Amino acid sequence: MTTPEVIKTTIQDRYGEAARQAAKGQVGAGCCGGSCGAGPITANLYGDAERRELPAEAVTASLGCGNPTALTELRAGDVVLDLGSGGGIDVLLSARRVGPAGKVYGLDMTDDMLALARDNQRKAGVTNVEFLKGDIEQIPLPDASVDVIISNCVINLATDKDKVLADAWRVLRPGGRFAVSDIVVRGEVPDAIRRNAELWVGCVAGALEENDYRKRLARAGFEGIEVEAWREYGVDEARELLADGGVDADAAGTSAAGRFASAFIRAVKPQGGVPKPVA
Repeated sequence: MTTPEVIKTTIQDRYGEAARQAAKGQVGAGCCGGSCGAGPITANLYGDAERRELPAEAVTASLGCGNPTALTELRAGDVVLDLGSGGGIDVLLSARRVGPAGKVYGLDMTDDMLALARDNQRKAGVTNVEFLKGDIEQIPLPDASVDVIISNCVINLATDKDKVLADAWRVLRPGGRFAVSDIVVRGEVPDAIRRNAELWVGCVAGALEENDYRKRLARAGFEGIEVEAWREYGVDEARELLADGGVDADAAGTSAAGRFASAFIRAVKPQGGVPKPVA
């Protein structure tokens, strides 16, 4: 049975193993795109200049579906929060953009990822960064304490996305920006995929339908909502995404072709207003 607890444990185990492999300079298996750091979701997301300024282990541990640091203007002095910061690639890139007057928090629930991220921070010589342990549904920061929230293919892993979005709204300052990369669904997804814990790890089973994403952001209190799908996955890519899930990848890949896409999601916390409570 695929319960929230099973999903969370599976995610921690697989991403923890990915962190341990990245620390050894190896590419692990079983995350976004089926193979951590090398699948159809995770390929070719960062430019050569960005890669050169980071420790190799941070690049190896990049398991996302986009480059959220390119989604919004980060200004000197901004306070940034990365939800599900992994090996720290987006935290370290953001830290250079906000400068010494700014601050970047990385939040992750996996001990091995946090250890890897802190080691990458040390190697990069970046001081305006702090990595926190916790769940993205319960962010360990005060109300109205950050200017920008980024995230890279992590919100789709959460089993209670309304809590994630509500808490993101809570910690953003009025006028704060929400700018994340995530996987979205375009149409119906077979139940066999939705119920599969391994495919939650692979960033597809828990993905929101794109219009549902918009509605949930609005319900949390956000405005200026944009969901921009930029990389859609065809039959061959869908088969690769589903290959590690124990389903019939050929049959499911055909039915899922064109149903999944990497997307940029942007929204703004208004200057006033109160979000509706999440049940």
